[in-house]
Amino acid sequence: MASKAEVQAQVSLAEFTLYFLKLGCIGFGGPIALVGYMQKDLVDERKWISQEDYLNGLAFSQLAPGPLAAQLAMYLGFVRAGFVGATIVGATFILPSFLMVLAIGKAYVTFGGTRIISALFYGIGAAVIAIIARSAIKLIKTSIKKDKLLWGVFLVLGLSTAITEKEIVWLFLAGGLFVMIARTDFSTWRRQRTTVSLIPQTIGIFGTTGSLFLFFLKSSLFVFGSGLAIVPFLHGGVVQEHHWLTETQFLDAVAVAMITPGPVVITVAFIGYLVSGMTGACAAALGVFLPVYLFVVIVGPFYKRFSGNTQVRAFVQGVTAAATGAIAGAVVVLGRHSIQDYWTVGIAVTTFLILLKWKIPEPLIIAVAGLLGVAIHLR
Repeated sequence: MASKAEVQAQVSLAEFTLYFLKLGCIGFGGPIALVGYMQKDLVDERKWISQEDYLNGLAFSQLAPGPLAAQLAMYLGFVRAGFVGATIVGATFILPSFLMVLAIGKAYVTFGGTRIISALFYGIGAAVIAIIARSAIKLIKTSIKKDKLLWGVFLVLGLSTAITEKEIVWLFLAGGLFVMIARTDFSTWRRQRTTVSLIPQTIGIFGTTGSLFLFFLKSSLFVFGSGLAIVPFLHGGVVQEHHWLTETQFLDAVAVAMITPGPVVITVAFIGYLVSGMTGACAAALGVFLPVYLFVVIVGPFYKRFSGNTQVRAFVQGVTAAATGAIAGAVVVLGRHSIQDYWTVGIAVTTFLILLKWKIPEPLIIAVAGLLGVAIHLR
């Protein structure tokens, strides 16, 4: 295994950045697929990153709030070239999908009232419900497994989200604290105590743009692992609280994230664009990704000091179980609005069964569902 210095000597920052630009352009498949590409390309094949740095970055990205793939990309950029590396790599990884989402947003606003666009999203909306349901099952298998304590947190959040159609933030925190307390050996509390500042200070800004920024800033602090964990938070705030989007528009926004490469949470840029144009898209994206960046450059260097802390890990397990429950509850909430008739039931069920049996790229599934929607509506 090459040493860290030897690994970094083999690649310039420009080459390193170009890799993440390419990954941002063609990286489909969600966070697990994206971090898998990084390991295969950067560690196994090109040997630009040491296995130790990659594993440390992966563990940090799973523990800290924020979308997994974007956070790992920034962490590896930080390893390669410090603050400059994290900044450039993070920006180039996110930029392609951001620009694609802006283009789709403009087309959606311009042609959204046409019969064909409505028909496309009629089919796509049903398929998205199945994709979210499949993602919830994956998270259950990887993060909850057979843990009865985590199942309890999962069920509470799943039921509360499905019944109230809202995502109650204090329940997420309560889930994390509950698991942390249940798994804490208080005889070793003093020796293991670690203080970590989680919420960056922000400067208040005014108007709709400021509201968008602050809302998405808060939402990003509850994304652990899968970018889809942000969907329940967005639904509660965007649709129920602020009334920025209708149920249909929100589901369309999730669908847009599915058909573009890069991090799933880029759906926030589409939402921001619908609410307040280009400035809204920029404010929403900045709100989601700024905390991720700050965690990497501020907390990342001290990661090893608290990575083994049992209280921190237990808290993250609890919040992750809560987020998974909220995703499952969101399937019920969103399904009530997108599953409208026998055709959409058929599309959703068929999509779900296909995803269970085969590994088919989600953009392909979305495209087929959209074409089915057009065929059904325009028949």
